Amino acid sequence: MPVTDHRPLPARLNWYWILQLAGWNFLPLLMVAMTPSAERTLAAIAIGYWGVTGGLLISHLWRRFLKRRIDNRVRVSWRTIAIALPLLSAVHTAIQTVGYFVIKPFGEVHGAGWLPGALLFWWGVYLVWTIFYMLVANLRRNARLEAEALQLQLSAKEAELRALQAQVNPHFFFNSMNSVRALVYQDQDAAAQMIDQLASVMRYALQSGHHDTVPLAAEIEAVQAYLAIEKIRFEERLRIAIDIGLGLETVRIPPMTLQTLVENAVKYGVEASATGSDIRIQARRGNGHVVQIEIANHGAIAPFADSTRVGLANTRQRLALILGAGTRLDLTEDSGWVRATMTIPETP
Repeated sequence: MPVTDHRPLPARLNWYWILQLAGWNFLPLLMVAMTPSAERTLAAIAIGYWGVTGGLLISHLWRRFLKRRIDNRVRVSWRTIAIALPLLSAVHTAIQTVGYFVIKPFGEVHGAGWLPGALLFWWGVYLVWTIFYMLVANLRRNARLEAEALQLQLSAKEAELRALQAQVNPHFFFNSMNSVRALVYQDQDAAAQMIDQLASVMRYALQSGHHDTVPLAAEIEAVQAYLAIEKIRFEERLRIAIDIGLGLETVRIPPMTLQTLVENAVKYGVEASATGSDIRIQARRGNGHVVQIEIANHGAIAPFADSTRVGLANTRQRLALILGAGTRLDLTEDSGWVRATMTIPETP
């Protein structure tokens, strides 16, 4: 089955041959326009197209030489061009001379007084052709290099995202397994429930790891499974409130970003306090077509919490890499509450 080319029509056209034919056919048309009507014979037109044929052949061979050097990243010096142009001019003049002897558009050829003018004319033609070709070739080469650089940037971005994702997931699962271990000797039923919830979170992490973003609703569901695990551990010390604004369930965020922030809230809000803490998760629309997702807990920002700084730094990086520089992640402390607030653009 033939492969269909879905590129726009201009991208599918062979512009080299279009410009070649247009440029070389311009010369005989110009010659005919400048020739008195009495001398516009078939022979005069034929000698013009004799020159077109020679020009197409010579310039195409010259183009193959230039293109090979450009593709191999070999610099085409002006010295090379300065040597080549007289040779191209001489070859074309010789071909044109043969045409005058064969076609005889203006009768028999006498003398060689016309030769310097012919050499200079074809030298000028090939000079213009070469300048135009080198200009177009360099523009295309620069465009290709920009495309290659963009592809490298995208590859680096993907590698960086995978590295950051690899840092997030093991950290969460390590903590969860520690929780399961602590419960196995205390409450086997609770440990079994925790394993079920952990399996749900692991399934989500594996599936979402193949996507740059996931719907907020899916992330909330995974967070609820995680909080159910921690609820078994902390019981009444962990109090949960989730409020997602109308229509925000489909907002897309990087997977496991919300989980990382909730985990910090549990660690430094619930675990660090004898009375526990409320964990409030809110999503609302802000000013300027943005969505703000806030995770709040009772407590204070721990000044020496290295793991918190690493988790927040990873989350900031992932938000910027996936959703762009317009995203923010702020950590603030206000009236006994610590608030981690993600601000992301709301896409249509």
